[in-house]
This record gives sequence, structure tokens and C-alpha cells, in this order.
Amino acid sequence: PGMRVAVVAAAGVFVLILTGAYVRGDGATAACSAWPLCSPDALLPGGGAQLVHMGHRVASAIVGLLVAAAVMAGWRVRAQVPGAGPLAVATGALFAAQIVLGALNPLSAFAPWALGVHPATASALWVASVALAAVLWRPPVALDTLRDYVALTKPGVMSLLLLTALGGTFAAARGIPPLHIVLATLVGGAAASGGAAALNHFFDRDIDERMRRTSARPVVANRVRGSHAVAYGIALNVFAFTLLSLVANVLAASLAIAGTLFYIIVYTLWLKRTTVQNIVIGGAAGAFPPLVGWAAVTGSLDLAAWLLFAIIFAWTPAHFWALALLIKEDYARAGVPMLPVVRGDRETAVGILRYALVLLPLTILLFVIGAAGAPYLIAAIILGALFVLFAVRLVRASDLRLRAVARTTYLYSLLYLALLFVALMVDSTLTVLHLV
Repeated sequence: PGMRVAVVAAAGVFVLILTGAYVRGDGATAACSAWPLCSPDALLPGGGAQLVHMGHRVASAIVGLLVAAAVMAGWRVRAQVPGAGPLAVATGALFAAQIVLGALNPLSAFAPWALGVHPATASALWVASVALAAVLWRPPVALDTLRDYVALTKPGVMSLLLLTALGGTFAAARGIPPLHIVLATLVGGAAASGGAAALNHFFDRDIDERMRRTSARPVVANRVRGSHAVAYGIALNVFAFTLLSLVANVLAASLAIAGTLFYIIVYTLWLKRTTVQNIVIGGAAGAFPPLVGWAAVTGSLDLAAWLLFAIIFAWTPAHFWALALLIKEDYARAGVPMLPVVRGDRETAVGILRYALVLLPLTILLFVIGAAGAPYLIAAIILGALFVLFAVRLVRASDLRLRAVARTTYLYSLLYLALLFVALMVDSTLTVLHLV
């Protein structure tokens, strides 16, 4: 029951985002000047734009009940399910913040900061609700196969990739992108990402069976046949290419497939097994989503799009090496030449610092070329400076503290990328509203 309500809540949050987008698109954002009623002197909305606006509020109340049930379900099993407690707290806190921000829009006379932060918080809430549903995914035996096929798509990784793709659409539009393009990018991007992950499960099965962290994956454990995983991965990518070609354009579709091919052929089959620079070069596979989002909106790529690619390209080694410090023994057992295995912990920590230092000016370049505004710049500087501080702590950590500091650095790296792209979306939204 907890899993089901969490899945429904995650779907409800996504629908809530769509209703919010419709309110913006219909020009009904400022139709109601009070909260919770539409106006101080009327119990019911007057019709037209006010009905659209109040419909979003009603949807928020309904979804709020679902989110509350999902949060309670996650909290109840926090001792048995790793990650359920923190994700339940994060989901509940983000929804509460979303309600407060929704109220502050009319109460602050639709101040620029409130209009911008409201949709950005909604994106963060959706990511948290999807993550909560994923960790609570404990279906009955009859649905075990479905669970395994969901696991093949690596939904946790997919959520972050989709957030960067969404950021690419907002940055390309320098505002709020068309709804059909957003949906195509998210659905097509999810299919391409999930398909690439399914193929990775097959081609990495020899490595996965020797690593404690991955030894229970569906293909390794023979719960899903290897041929079925390959067929599933190919089918998802064919669907992604078809959808993006029809709704967006062939360039966006081709970039999605290019990301899959790079991930499987260049990284999984070649670099991962042969060189200590595997994740440095292979990390480019994870940098394709913002290009897909950008191309879906504009039909082309320019300097700003490639800067988004470069940001994720530089972020990936710092992020992945922090994880590699935590599971170094697994990689050594599997014979994968990750940096900590080949060069040691200290050189890995220094490498993380180098890439954190590169990220800071690289993210600022988006502002320098005029592709982002002051709100993004402030966020990029703060987030980048914190990343550097985490990396410095890692370099200075004693041998006894290294693992604990690596864990916090790894977790912050995830938060860093998510918040950076949320800041980009906020900045773009404020621009289209002529508030910056």
C-alpha cells in the first residue's frame, strides 16, 4: 500500500506541475489576488481565468493529501528501507514549502522571487517524490517482474538526467518552453535514459556479479534474461527517437540516441574496462540530456548549449570519484581501473578538487555570454564555492575521516547539479516574466 500511494503521489505531483504550467500559459497567474480564496470579497471564483487559477489550487489540495499519505508511508518504514526516512522528510518539506510559496504569490502581489521560486520548488518536489516512490517500490510477488524492469532503467539516475534536460529546455527558451516540447523531452529522455541503462545491465553483467553493490541486479541474478534486457533497451530507444522526431525534431532525437551509443560503446564496453580516465571521457554520456532539451526547443545547438554540456562533463569526474572512494574495494574486485584503485585515495581527492575548481568559472560563463541572468549567477557562485569547500575538506581529511567526508562530498555533488539547473529554470522563468 505504501508503495502504491507513493507512486500515485509522484504522478499527482507531475499533474500538478502541468496544471501550474497551464495557469501560466492561460495568463491566469494573477487572476486571484487573495489566498486561500480567489478574492477578499467573493467566496467563489468569478469564472474564466479565476476558475483556471482556482482549479490549480484545488488540485494542490488533492495532491497534498496523496503526498501526506506517501510521506507517512515512507516514515513508517524508515528503519527497514534505507533512504525512506530522509526522502519522506524532504518530500514533505518541499510540498509544505510549495504551498507556502503558492500562497505568497498573491499575498506578495506576485513578487518576482515568489513567481520564480514556486515552479522551481515544484521540480525539486517531483524529483523527491519519484525518489521516495522508488525506494518504497516493494510490489507483491506477482509484480516482481515489473519491479525488475523498472530497476533496469535506473530511475534514480534517470531523475537527475531529466532535470538537466528540463533545464536545457528552459535555458533554450529563455523562459517557459512550450508544454508539448517539455513533455516530449521528459518522456523521450526517460525512454532513452532507461533504455541505455537496460543495455548497460546486460553488457556490465560480468562486472556487476563481482561487485557487492550490483550483484543483485536483475540480469546478474537471472531474474531477467540478458536477451530480454537488450530487447527492452533497444525498444525504449526506438520509442524515444520516434517520439522526439515527431513532436520535437530529428536533431533532438539523434542526440538522445547518440547519448545511448556513447554510454554503451565508448564508456561501458571500452573506457570503463581499460583506462583510469574512463569516467573523465565517458562522463560525456551524461552530458547529452541538456543538449536534447535545447535542440528540442530551438532545432539547433549554440555556445550556451555546449556550455551546459561542458558543465556536466566537468561535474561527472568529481561526482563519480567521490562515489568511487566509497566503493573502491568493489571496483578493485571487479578489475575496473577507477582512479582510487589505480592511483590511490589522495590523488583522487586532489582530482575532485581540480574539477570543482574548473566548475566554478565554467558555470559563470553562462552569465558572461548572456545565456543566464543575475539570479542564476548568484546561485552558481554560491553552489560552486560550496563544492570547492567540500573538495578542500576531502583533500585535508585524515585517513580515518576520508570515507565519511567522501560520502558528504558525493551527496553534495548530487544536490549541486540539481540546484544549479533549478536555478537556471528559475532565472529563465523570471526573464520571460520580465522580472529581471
